[in-house]
Amino acid sequence: MKYNPSAIWNSGFFREIMVLLLCAMGLLSVGIWLGKIAEFLCLVALSYLGWHLLQLHKLRMWLHDPKVSPEFMGIWREVFEDMETQLRSIHAQSGRKRKPKLDWIVKRFNKSVSLLPDAAILLGKEERIEWWNLTADRLFGLKKDDKGLRITHLIRHPEFIRRLREEKIWQQPLEAPSPVDPDTWLTILILPIGKRKRLLQARDSTRLHRLEQIRRDFVANVSHELRTPLTVINGYTETLLDHDDIRELSWYPVLSGIHQQAERMGKIVEDLLLLSRLEMEERKPGQERVPVAAILEAIREDALILGNRAHRITITADPELEIMGNARELRSAFSNLIFNAVHYTASEGEIAVRWHGNNEGGHLLVRDTGIGIEARHLSRITERFYRVDTGRSRETGGTGLGLTIVKHVLTQHGAKLSIESAPGRGSIFACHFPPARLRRRIPTDDARNHSEYSPPENVALESQR
Repeated sequence: MKYNPSAIWNSGFFREIMVLLLCAMGLLSVGIWLGKIAEFLCLVALSYLGWHLLQLHKLRMWLHDPKVSPEFMGIWREVFEDMETQLRSIHAQSGRKRKPKLDWIVKRFNKSVSLLPDAAILLGKEERIEWWNLTADRLFGLKKDDKGLRITHLIRHPEFIRRLREEKIWQQPLEAPSPVDPDTWLTILILPIGKRKRLLQARDSTRLHRLEQIRRDFVANVSHELRTPLTVINGYTETLLDHDDIRELSWYPVLSGIHQQAERMGKIVEDLLLLSRLEMEERKPGQERVPVAAILEAIREDALILGNRAHRITITADPELEIMGNARELRSAFSNLIFNAVHYTASEGEIAVRWHGNNEGGHLLVRDTGIGIEARHLSRITERFYRVDTGRSRETGGTGLGLTIVKHVLTQHGAKLSIESAPGRGSIFACHFPPARLRRRIPTDDARNHSEYSPPENVALESQR
């Protein structure tokens, strides 16, 4: 090894010794001049120790947070630079070792996902397509040039575009036709992946869609076919029951029973026809202005007659707050809720109906003091023909389709149904309509200077009817 004076001088250790000797000699000279050599030597040692402790503290802070780059002095600067160089070298070697493994994992993942029977499309920033599997090629007709294209340019279904914009996580899948084949139906779901990416999953549900369509057609056709004979039976039985001379006959009770059951079957047929129509129509209910307060008052009169005026029914409604939708469907839904409350509330019971609006939209609440519903039934109560108490439903003449119709009507109007109930404590059925569905009617006095309708105010208004 050759002797190199420049290398020795550039060594941090050598410079550290020279600086320490110079400082010690200077302080020692001062100590000799003042006659306090021992005190000054202790001061030199303590100062040097304190300086090293300060450098150690900076090093510890850097190890705790590598983003902070402290300023070191003397030999500590070389120690820090050597440590940083070694760490970068280790990190680079580790990265080179991990890269082949990561590439292998990514390739295996892409190969596995490509073989899935469901279509998968990775969406990045601004919902642009970044990657897709082989099934997506077939179901969506994707090509190499489509990479980077916005998914809304490929799938132009209005409901898909709306939900993609408004819902970050899809709770319910969407059924929509394939963009390459209108006869192919897809069940689409969007899931979040990472911070700014989402995964579109799609499954070919054409067979299930056709089976569902066959079921709907069957129910509609059978209901239409049953309507005529039931009408004839009802007509004949009513004609016979109107004759006083047959009341004494032994088969009169049988005739009365035939009439009651025919009427009940007629109600079921009417509900099935309404439900079939709701399912077959597009999710675009009529855009007429529905005066909810007036409809509730009319339903109240019918409910009082239904309950032989044995219930106390109160209506609290905002007369100016209206809904844009289908008046006949909404009346059917509201009447089903109120009539159910009458059926399941004992005489002298109370039924309170409230219609109001706030920042979250419009809300219709039907509260009763009836028998209540056990929690285990609440998740299934809107299913077709599901009955909490079969015997009581038959006694009240229920069809088992009322709440199913309510749910479908609300879904078509972008609304939701919530239910709160407990045995012996009554029930609360609430319909929640989005703000976009609401309109507030301008009073007549102000109509000259304003348009007839304006968006709902952000304050809940209410008037006692």
